[in-house]
Amino acid sequence: MNMSANALPDVLPEKNPVLSRMGWSAFVLALILVCAVAPVMNLWVPEGSAFHLSTYGVALVGKIMCYAICALAMDLIWGYTGILSLGHGMFFALGGYAMGMYLMRQIGLEGNYKSELPDFMVFLDWKVLPWHWTFSDSFIATLILIVAVPGVVAFVFGYFAFRSRIKGVYFSIITQAMTFAAMLLFFRNETGFGGNNGFTDFKRILDIPLATPSMRMVLFVLTGLCLLGFFLFSKWLIGTKFGRVLQAVRDAESRVMFSGYNPIGFKLTIWTLSAVMCGVAGALYVPQVGIINPSEMSPANSIEIAIWAAVGGRATLVGPIVGAFVVNGAKSWLTVAYPEFWLYVLGGLFIAVTLFLPNGIVGMLKKWKGNRP
Repeated sequence: MNMSANALPDVLPEKNPVLSRMGWSAFVLALILVCAVAPVMNLWVPEGSAFHLSTYGVALVGKIMCYAICALAMDLIWGYTGILSLGHGMFFALGGYAMGMYLMRQIGLEGNYKSELPDFMVFLDWKVLPWHWTFSDSFIATLILIVAVPGVVAFVFGYFAFRSRIKGVYFSIITQAMTFAAMLLFFRNETGFGGNNGFTDFKRILDIPLATPSMRMVLFVLTGLCLLGFFLFSKWLIGTKFGRVLQAVRDAESRVMFSGYNPIGFKLTIWTLSAVMCGVAGALYVPQVGIINPSEMSPANSIEIAIWAAVGGRATLVGPIVGAFVVNGAKSWLTVAYPEFWLYVLGGLFIAVTLFLPNGIVGMLKKWKGNRP
């Protein structure tokens, strides 16, 4: 092929699609399951039928989908950027508390003490709402806080941590200390977050009762749509120049700096974005589960998020979602059948994945598929 010095090549490289044909088929199938099949099985299939989706099943799958969003956020920073966070449970809880404050204000005079103040404040002899509850009666303000609070906290923390070039195990330890400190703060009654009991006994959202099957299904569908939307967005993001720089930072950060890029901005952006995703997951989790308390900030919960990503397969996007469903499905069964063995099983699972399946379940399946004749 003859080309002059200024001529363009005959064939320009094609831009990779966000999803392959099979990927789009799976995405559409998941969309149909969330938006059509699940509501039909829950609302219109009679109870007692083998095809009826129980209220417990709706709540369980909805909860696991919230966890899957957190696992997806973990994959963006750990799998694709090489930053292991052991504090993402804090961002999840911050989004949950923002939603919980709104739901507590929705209770109104239906509380045990027939007061505009939440019951725990009346019990503690509070006379007025604390300043940080000012906008908690507005649903629009709550939506903004769900995104803004985890995002701002993550941005401030990440700005100082990344500028100080803290990385590796030191960064992981600091994030774990951060979430532990936040948990201790929220345990204190004087902070106005319900102490060790947290928030519970929610009645309605947007003046619509929460306990009805139709509202539970609406929350289920919204959670599924958010999960699919975040997955599609993450898939697009990783395929952009920004995503390729993130992977370069993961593999050789010093070379990225020598190439003229400043890794701090890239790491700070993806760190903040992953925190916002966890905050949204927490806000969807609270009305479905019906409670939020400081235990959601425990370091153990943040470690579990990393385990979901590792079990499913880092740097795959779909892997952490699979890992969240596999691990939490097993947890739901084992904590009922053999509760005393669950922590041993979880630790053994993490060790087994580290030693024998470093690429997780999805990585193993890809390797098996590649080795087929």
